[in-house]
Amino acid sequence: MFECEGFERRRRRLGLRTAALLLGLASGPVSAQAPAPAPPNLPLPVPAPAPAQPTIGTAVEPTPVQPGPPPATQQAALRLSAQFAGDRKPIRSGLVWRILTETADGSPPRIVARSADAEPLFTLDPGTYLLHAAYGFASGTKRISLGPQGLRDQVAISAGGLSLGGSIGDAPIAPAQLAFQIFVPLQGNSEGRLVTNARGGEMIRLPEGTYHVVSTYGDSNAIQRADVKVESGKVTDATLHHRAARVTLKLVAAPGGEAFAGTAFSVLTPGGDVIREAIGAFPQVILAEGDYVLIARQEGQVFSRDFKVESGLDRDIEVLAR
Repeated sequence: MFECEGFERRRRRLGLRTAALLLGLASGPVSAQAPAPAPPNLPLPVPAPAPAQPTIGTAVEPTPVQPGPPPATQQAALRLSAQFAGDRKPIRSGLVWRILTETADGSPPRIVARSADAEPLFTLDPGTYLLHAAYGFASGTKRISLGPQGLRDQVAISAGGLSLGGSIGDAPIAPAQLAFQIFVPLQGNSEGRLVTNARGGEMIRLPEGTYHVVSTYGDSNAIQRADVKVESGKVTDATLHHRAARVTLKLVAAPGGEAFAGTAFSVLTPGGDVIREAIGAFPQVILAEGDYVLIARQEGQVFSRDFKVESGLDRDIEVLAR
């Protein structure tokens, strides 16, 4: 009986010591009279789920990438100027610039920029362009390649200026009374192709070459013609000398009398060709020097006379109503 009780006491002491060691609470000999309290019930940490691994032999769909905005193209500076061909003097005014780019479908080039400055500055995408510089009726064209570093270029134009005027003797004619036509001769025809109409004192910019000029003083037959040469980089002043006069037409009852109103006048050559017609009491007509016939009609009656025009001599031409 004593052996059983001793065995039971030893078994309990060993059980307590073992429990204390397992819980990590014993640091020395464990007392049989003070058993260690049971630890509190703490929640165990839940491990994070492992990422799913693709099954061998199964295709994995790639994640689509959203396209971003295209990178901005850096533009380049294009500085231009023009000069006269030959003497290479810079052109300071009268220029019109056009920048064109060629199309992929073969259609005509498209204008992408323009300027009226003498030395314009353009900001364009790098590429190949066609430059067109117009100087009046003359022009220059050049193909360029614009890189990211920019470009400064120059266009040569073979052109000059033409300024026209008229006179009678030493007396200049008012520019408002003059009209000019400028022609390019073609195959022996001095008036082969009309370039432009111009007024007196106007500056006309033309390609270098020879032109045929027709000057009309007034609005009848006071006409002069001349060939003029335009040189590159120079202004040609041309004065055409007319031989004409201004006459005032009158129908009167007596020399120096009052003119009849509403009279219809016709100025004819001696051969009968009509040069000018006018209606009024005293219309004015500019005629080239020469011989003429004047016919006046008033209230169903017809009167006439011959007269002569002398260059530079302005006067009245009276027809007597009798």
